[in-house]
Amino acid sequence: MTWMDTAAELRGARVPAVLVTLASVRGHAPREAGAKMIVTADGLHGTIGGGNLEMTALTRARELLDAEARAPEMLTLRLNDKAPAKYGRQCCGGEVNLLLEPLPVPAAVAIFGVGNIGLELARILSRHDIDLHLSDSRPELLAELDRLEAGVANIERSFSMVGEEVLVGLPAGTHVLIMTHDHAEDLHLCDAALRRGDLGSIGLIGSSAKWQRFRKNLIADGHEPALVDTIDCPIGLPEITGKSPATIALSVAAKLISTMG
Repeated sequence: MTWMDTAAELRGARVPAVLVTLASVRGHAPREAGAKMIVTADGLHGTIGGGNLEMTALTRARELLDAEARAPEMLTLRLNDKAPAKYGRQCCGGEVNLLLEPLPVPAAVAIFGVGNIGLELARILSRHDIDLHLSDSRPELLAELDRLEAGVANIERSFSMVGEEVLVGLPAGTHVLIMTHDHAEDLHLCDAALRRGDLGSIGLIGSSAKWQRFRKNLIADGHEPALVDTIDCPIGLPEITGKSPATIALSVAAKLISTMG
């Protein structure tokens, strides 16, 4: 398995990692420039030469993981008996520059309801490096997703008559947007989302009047008012006005992307 295969497998499993590359070598070193390894919190894939060199890189990579760092950094190490070494000396005589590149878990977004607005929103979000889950109880609308141009998002479609079945399987931290064609379905999804307790955010499409009815029902179903009020409704940026599907989708996407940081 190549390092690219490993990186793809870890992304698919939503495991954060750091790619360590032996960027340059001056003099002698245990591996050639370009050697790579991938570090996770509890795993190591590949090697850049072992010894103090590798252990120092491994330690720093896991510090970056603990800090949830996203910016790459360079690390220079000298491989001689006079250089500081925490994990045993290497006397190759060279000097190496290491590039450490975090491979964070991509944000996850789930859209329940791919009608006119949901389809426009999916079109915008498909251009972003995210895991995008699209769910609807109408298979003919899911088929409309074939019209999307290829983007960079990893898209997963789910047909389900009961959206809650999809929602409970979403990864922790997913940003959920509820915009189905049925207010009863919307309410059930809000209830299920609140019961998860580990989602990134919950957004509900609709008017202030719709939200007041939903809020009353959710509290009556036993949810604490403070928890219910974590649902964002109406969704989108208020300064972006207009009622066309494309405009609403733009407003919702702008608000969501700012939330994801």
